[in-house]
Amino acid sequence: MDMRPASSPADAALRAALRDFYDDYAAALDDLDLSRWPTFFTDDGVYKVVSLENFKEKLPLATIACHGAGALRDRVAAIRETAVFEPRTLRRMVSGVRILAAAQDEIQSQANFAVFECLSDREPQLFMVGRYLDRVVRQDGLLRLRERLCVYDNYRVRTSLVYPI
Repeated sequence: MDMRPASSPADAALRAALRDFYDDYAAALDDLDLSRWPTFFTDDGVYKVVSLENFKEKLPLATIACHGAGALRDRVAAIRETAVFEPRTLRRMVSGVRILAAAQDEIQSQANFAVFECLSDREPQLFMVGRYLDRVVRQDGLLRLRERLCVYDNYRVRTSLVYPI
């Protein structure tokens, strides 16, 4: 794949589209519109949540790993139908959206994220902070994630990791 640096003025529209895509992703999850979550991915899309330590050491263990649309839909079904967890509200803040490289068929991008968690009996707290490392494609005129790697900087996950990051 012939990748070029994404620094030309012509990339401004692509950066804006990526920012909107990241914002739409966060809004869908913040609104608990979980049925939309798999639609942000290609049918063969990969979603992983990985600690910074495992990422740096190139260790294969992921806190969550979904390979393909079926696994993403199964994750949604598990959250809705089978998982037992304390009710919570999450809010995602996404910033620093950057295009690392772009080619005709794929964009490599990254963004910072912070997720705040509100449990029913506690004050809001910072739940997770890290970065998205993404491979994005255009499919039917829309941006879709071929791969989303959520690398979290936390030393540990303080409560249960229920919803997608």
